[in-house]
Amino acid sequence: MVLMTMIARVADGLPLAATMQEDEQSGCNILEYQNQAKMLFRKLSPQSPMRCSIETGPYLFHYLIENHICYLVLCERNYSKRLAFNYLEEIAQEFFQQYGHRLNTVTRPYTFIEFDTCMQRTRKQYAEGGARARRAGAASHLAPQLGDVQRIMMQNIDDVLQRGAILSELDTKTQNLSMMSQKYRKDATYLNTKSMLVKVTAGAVIVLVIVLYFWVL
Repeated sequence: MVLMTMIARVADGLPLAATMQEDEQSGCNILEYQNQAKMLFRKLSPQSPMRCSIETGPYLFHYLIENHICYLVLCERNYSKRLAFNYLEEIAQEFFQQYGHRLNTVTRPYTFIEFDTCMQRTRKQYAEGGARARRAGAASHLAPQLGDVQRIMMQNIDDVLQRGAILSELDTKTQNLSMMSQKYRKDATYLNTKSMLVKVTAGAVIVLVIVLYFWVL
């Protein structure tokens, strides 16, 4: 079962749209996994895998990155990975078709919340027994497609978030070193300029003393 779907911009982790099952229907604390998804979005970078599955408790996150947008779904572990990624591909195609020209300009979270209607409709089609699920099941004998899904990287949510925190810390240290380096260069430039002015002033004083000496004589 698809429990939650979220869409976010990779560059800054800004959530763009979301849809989810009610807690009573899904039997899980959706808010907890929604917060995990938001933290995951903030850890993504252009170097992140384009497709990935992430273990989180009794569930799995599957995400797909296309056109610098991350499409993420939370599923039960026994839900077909192939169906999950088919669902994400369909959502990605529809979302980019509708909003692709605006994705780099929005600044407000959940700007495209009305896309929830499309995601809900598609989610029902990919539910167990849904039209998309039946068609995908009939085509499950296609070995190349199944092989592609099996090769998708599997990670653990704690490892991903911890690694992201370490990378963030390293990035902060790098920025601090860069700022210190710039400050050092400015200080060095200031000291060199000051030293040159002192030398010029001293030279001028010596010349003035010599001129006055001979003038007096």
